[in-house]
Amino acid sequence: MATTDQAPIHDSDEPTGGTGPGPRRVSLTRTAAGAYEAVNVRGGTIRMSGGDTEDFTPVELLLAAIAGCSAVDVDTITSRRAEPIEFEVAAEGEKSRTDEDGNHMTDLEVTFTVRFAEGDDGDLAREMLPKAVQMSRDRLCTVSRTIQLGTPVTMRVG
Repeated sequence: MATTDQAPIHDSDEPTGGTGPGPRRVSLTRTAAGAYEAVNVRGGTIRMSGGDTEDFTPVELLLAAIAGCSAVDVDTITSRRAEPIEFEVAAEGEKSRTDEDGNHMTDLEVTFTVRFAEGDDGDLAREMLPKAVQMSRDRLCTVSRTIQLGTPVTMRVG
């Protein structure tokens, strides 16, 4: 890992919400056998399970995070030109297990279905849509960029 003498971009080591640089944190609590609840620093909650209930599985949350992160980017960029009349994002992939790599996801794909009203503003938004998707993929979406670049995960027993 490279080091630098530059000061961090953020002002605090406290976890933050929002979109700027800085630490992020969620905590997870077991609520029942195979059921968990994650809480962010703003008090938002989401339930998950191992797949025995209607709650999201952790893999589904990963896919939702990729889709959601990219959706925020693309929507922010395109809606400056026109409000969409349809905006849906689907994320999918293949769960694999190998002796060498263990469980992991492959072939991740995000599909945008976005429609704008006819007219000059809609034309501008339609023209911007492919570039916005590319910008999200290549630079803006923290979630998919983290997966693409690969980031070590440290696990500790506290």
